[in-house]
Amino acid sequence: MTFPQSAAHHLERLMALTTDAMGLAGMTMAVTDRQELLWAAARGVSDLSSQTPATTETRFEIGSLGKPFTVIPLLQLHEAGRLDLHAPVSRYLPWFHIDGDFPEVTVHHLLNHTSGLPRGSDIAPHGLYESWALGDFRPAAPPGEYFCYSNVGYKTLGFLLERVSGMSLPTVIRKRMLEPLGMVDTLPSVTIADRGRTATGYASIFDDRPEHRSHPLVPAIWAAYATGDGAQVSTVGDMAAYLRLLLNRGWCPSGRVISEDSFGLMTENGVWTGGDYYSYGLATYAVAGRRYIGHGGGNAGFRSAMVVDMEAGLGVVLMTNRMGETDPLVEVAQHALTAVCAAQDGGALPALPSPEDPTHAPDAGDYAGTYRSETGSLTLVANGDRLLLAHGGETIALERRSRDSFHATHPDFDLALLEFGRKDGRVVEAFHGGDWYAGEGYSGPRRFDHPAGWEAFVGHYRARNPELSNFRVALRKGELTLLNPWGDTAPLVPRSDGTFRIGRDERGPERMVFSAMVDGQALRADYTGCPYYRTFET
Repeated sequence: MTFPQSAAHHLERLMALTTDAMGLAGMTMAVTDRQELLWAAARGVSDLSSQTPATTETRFEIGSLGKPFTVIPLLQLHEAGRLDLHAPVSRYLPWFHIDGDFPEVTVHHLLNHTSGLPRGSDIAPHGLYESWALGDFRPAAPPGEYFCYSNVGYKTLGFLLERVSGMSLPTVIRKRMLEPLGMVDTLPSVTIADRGRTATGYASIFDDRPEHRSHPLVPAIWAAYATGDGAQVSTVGDMAAYLRLLLNRGWCPSGRVISEDSFGLMTENGVWTGGDYYSYGLATYAVAGRRYIGHGGGNAGFRSAMVVDMEAGLGVVLMTNRMGETDPLVEVAQHALTAVCAAQDGGALPALPSPEDPTHAPDAGDYAGTYRSETGSLTLVANGDRLLLAHGGETIALERRSRDSFHATHPDFDLALLEFGRKDGRVVEAFHGGDWYAGEGYSGPRRFDHPAGWEAFVGHYRARNPELSNFRVALRKGELTLLNPWGDTAPLVPRSDGTFRIGRDERGPERMVFSAMVDGQALRADYTGCPYYRTFET
């Protein structure tokens, strides 16, 4: 089919807006139908230092878009009678053991993220140790009860695939996935030998605070990678071939890759995540009554997104070489797909996203007032649709990051977001890092007790983990709180065994353990098996 010129022009403008708004180094995008690649384009650079232009042949790490690259060979083995999806993982990996009194974790539980396992980290050079170390983990809920995204679960699936297939993970992915699909430009793993064949990944120069568009980019931490949670390097043209496999429900020109039943396991009867349904390596969701298949992906220095419209027979994939959240890219892919469908139907294309004014806050009046703590105060002023912070003789326009959180571009505030708390819908308090401020409408205690010794845990901790390099721990209103560098927070809830649960959900698997006490300070904070160490930085 002929790709509509109106759609091509729209997508080129969309890419320009996206690279500018998100501060991307480079970006590629492709559109495909069930038969062929319809359109592909690139923008920006694959390497900032050399100013090498990004092209449609540029390789990017695809992150979790590669989870189905593990799923599909597993389903092939299931079809051949060599793998029982509802058997315990320990049947295939005898060393795999989870402590506790719950039923054993099955292959199915790992595939749809209902194992009760934590998200996992990338602290070890290879994920095998991380999977083995789950023997020391004690889940808070039985498998199958609720959804909790687990990369270490998919790493374990990769090791299971190696055991059952008798091949290394890169080999089995190449033979059972890449070669049948003709994905000749895709690398099945991230290796030092191929580093020069891949775009340079970038991150903000400041890894310890919420990102801002004024932050320069620097090369992200690089690591070799060959695990089942998404370790491929690909081009948009090759990824379009993968989308065609989905659009054709498991069939490609070389023949059927997975059966109709297996495709159904990947895309139907998923578990509700709170925002979409997740099956085996893919998410499904609805927009305006239309069903889509999608996923986002991210590795250190890269992020990607794909969306497939099975009814229209179209798919969009895009890849970038900048670290960050994946949800905004999924929204860009969704917009691109909607525009292409409209152009094909001869309808009006959706309006391009307008560059947002980050200081736009139509509800600024909700936050206006003075907030006081034992050591200081904050004065917020509503000026039309902008919320201003009066500080040190300056007026700082706050930039909205979520419903009740804002970024203040000022050295005194840039390490954390300014957050607000509500009661009965009314804003009554403010937080910044470890500081708490009571608003004019606040009624309640102003002093809070906490167990003796908790001050020892407050501080800044670091590790050489490419996905989460550091975090801070603060005391707020008598409660230990985890402050993630990108801006969100989570309470550290004490447990009977002296550890802390990260988050209020009693089923939550993430844990924090403090140790190595010296001069009244914990030198180590273990984040669900990943050790972090106190740094001299505040």
